[in-house]
This record gives sequence, C-alpha cells and structure tokens, in this order.
Amino acid sequence: MEKSVTWQFDTLLKETFQLPEGKPGEYSPLVLAYLGDAIYDLIIRTLVVGDGNRQVKKLHKATSALVQASAQSRMMEAIEELLTEEEEGVYRRGRNAKSFSTAKNQSLKDYHRATGFEALLGWLYLKQDWERLLELVKAGLDHEKGQNE
Repeated sequence: MEKSVTWQFDTLLKETFQLPEGKPGEYSPLVLAYLGDAIYDLIIRTLVVGDGNRQVKKLHKATSALVQASAQSRMMEAIEELLTEEEEGVYRRGRNAKSFSTAKNQSLKDYHRATGFEALLGWLYLKQDWERLLELVKAGLDHEKGQNE
C-alpha cells in the first residue's frame, strides 16, 4: 500500500473532523478492541464484496462466518507466533481486559482471545502500521481458509 495515500487519508480525516493526535498507548485495551472490531469488519466486508456482486443476505452470511469470535480466536491462535514482543503485550492486555459483555453463542475463551485480536488491530491502526495490520489479518485468514478446505 502506498504510504502517501494512507497518509493523505489520515491527514484529511484528522483535519476534516479536527481530531487531536492520539497515541495508541493512551487507550484502554477495550477501546482498542472497539476500534479494531470496526477495522477488521471493514477489511472482511471489502474482501467479501470483492468476491463478486451478490445478495446482501449472502454477503452478510459470508462476513459473519469470519467476524465471529470463534473465527477470530482461531486466527489469533495461528498468528500468535508471528507477533513481536510489543504486539504480544497489546494482545495480552486486550485478551485479559475485563469486559461486561460476552458474544452470543461463543465460549468465554474464544471471546477473550478475539478481544485481544481486535485490540491488536486497533493498536496497529492507530499506529498507522497498515502493512503490518494487513499482514497479520492475511496470515490469519490464510490459516482459516486452510482449515475450511
């Protein structure tokens, strides 16, 4: 991904909405997970739509299969060995964060691991480390795809 394009978007976003400069380390793990959930959802929706035009119900079904906590948990398990020490710390803080809600029909272990995964993605997004963010998501999706074949 060309850095100037992402820099332009980030700059335009901050200027348009007059957002202050935030540092990824200033946010709680659950706030990072909140942001990471949205980023991951956007990536998956983009990939699903990229597979071709189809009914929204079918798009939703394909997206849901990849954004649910159990799928994110399996992906996190697969990419955990790829993490740097700093990324591992962010993941661990997200995984161990005390949340007052849980995902429907998901195990608590999967929910916590998925929260850590989302926190990591939110942190990478705020760091503007787009390449690393996409690299980890791709590695997780490749693992998930291999499991389903």
